[in-house]
Amino acid sequence: MSNSISRRAGGRTARRNARSAPLADHLRPVKAGMLGGSYSPLSPDGERKIHNAALDALEFIGLADAPQSGIDYMVNAGVILGDDGRLRFPRSLVEDALAAANKNVILHGRDHKHDLDLSGNRVHFGTAGAAVHIVDVLNNEYRDSKVQDLFNAACIVNELDNIHFLQRPMVCRDIVDNREMDYNTIYACCAGTTKHVGTSFTEPSFVPDAIEMLHTIAGSEAAWRERPFVSNSNCFVVPPMKFATESCQVMEACIEAGMPVLLLSAGQAGATAPAPIAGAIVQAVAECLAGLVYVYSIKPGHPCIFGTWPFVSDLRTGAMSGGSGEQALLTAGCAQMHRFYDLPGGAAAGIADAKVPDMQAGWEQAMSNVMAGLTGLNMVYEAAGMHASLLGFCLESLIIGDDLLGQAMRCVRGIEVTEDSVSLEVIKRTCLEGPGHFLGSDQTLSLMQTEYIYPSLADRSSPKEWVELGKPNLVQKAIKKKENILNNATKKIDPTIDKKLRSAFNIYLA
Repeated sequence: MSNSISRRAGGRTARRNARSAPLADHLRPVKAGMLGGSYSPLSPDGERKIHNAALDALEFIGLADAPQSGIDYMVNAGVILGDDGRLRFPRSLVEDALAAANKNVILHGRDHKHDLDLSGNRVHFGTAGAAVHIVDVLNNEYRDSKVQDLFNAACIVNELDNIHFLQRPMVCRDIVDNREMDYNTIYACCAGTTKHVGTSFTEPSFVPDAIEMLHTIAGSEAAWRERPFVSNSNCFVVPPMKFATESCQVMEACIEAGMPVLLLSAGQAGATAPAPIAGAIVQAVAECLAGLVYVYSIKPGHPCIFGTWPFVSDLRTGAMSGGSGEQALLTAGCAQMHRFYDLPGGAAAGIADAKVPDMQAGWEQAMSNVMAGLTGLNMVYEAAGMHASLLGFCLESLIIGDDLLGQAMRCVRGIEVTEDSVSLEVIKRTCLEGPGHFLGSDQTLSLMQTEYIYPSLADRSSPKEWVELGKPNLVQKAIKKKENILNNATKKIDPTIDKKLRSAFNIYLA
């Protein structure tokens, strides 16, 4: 009996290894930039009503608190400055900005294979956020996040097929000086991955340091401007309907430096945005359209992402509820408005209110990620690893999330219906001439890896097989994979360049 079990287990292992072998990119069942757009939570009439309400909000309410530089740019472009200090946006000017917007943005990686095409409904999943804690799954506790944790996250993202970009997911709380924290954030991310990186800046005066660092990593200013591999996540508004003065100045500096910008409006429905989901979308769209006009007034066509990024409140307490069904709908509705405008867009999904990677985290992360992908959201931020409504980031959850996002992307890919795939001839041969099943058919074997995606960590074994395999636990498997990645990780910055950076900057990462 034991020999029989061993042979069967060996056969299963061989089949699993065959399915796990890397495929050529063109054969993979899922990959970055697959086309979404099959799901539409808003009706066409709903889209038009939201669009018109957003234009009315811009024309009659406007936004306050722009810096003087922004006022000068926008007024020169045709925005009207009222006696109350608010900037109001004529419809014709908004339409001009929409017409001039860059609709074919490429977010570059340092490695060309990681370039992200944001045109149309192409979907990409990645990290984001400003978590202040790291989730320690071994000790079941939260601790302050450090620069080493950020580097570790970057190294892990670099090795995960279904995490397509790295936006800084956590704050380096071991660096107390904000200027040093900003450029060390960029260093840690770029040292860990050659995928596209997103980051933010505390003050406009900190931008030049970062740009100097990026020129050094790129090899020259010209090389950086040709392929900017870091974008600025910019909370340029303070909802409701006010500009964030310093963030706007950061945005101006980033545009001048050739850095793509995420125009991020992050109101909270029921608190800093209207409680109805439609109303929260209206305000986010209006604020981001104002940001689009702002960019247009400085440099028409500059690469920017329409970042309608509203969150949901649990109205019983006022606390954020990123893992709710309402959040999933809100993100999907925003993604549909990006389609309406044919603009490169980004929003948040995959946030768990759960504190650890458990069943609650699974349903919260899966629901919003699948809906975002099906709606065709170009940049799905915070898609993996984020817990406690953005307060905690978990490296093991990031790894588990790679499996989850592979399944989400398979849903995004949809069902291809062709003469071959309807399989009439195969059914005929199997039923009339063959064995009466499809298990060993040429069609089944040929589609085994190209039509189906197999999880890396998730367990699909029978209870008997599960026992034979030692009763594997998902989180334990993620810990083992994390350790394997980090034990074999190497810095993605050339040693000569690294030496230059360390002589010019106070680098905290060992």
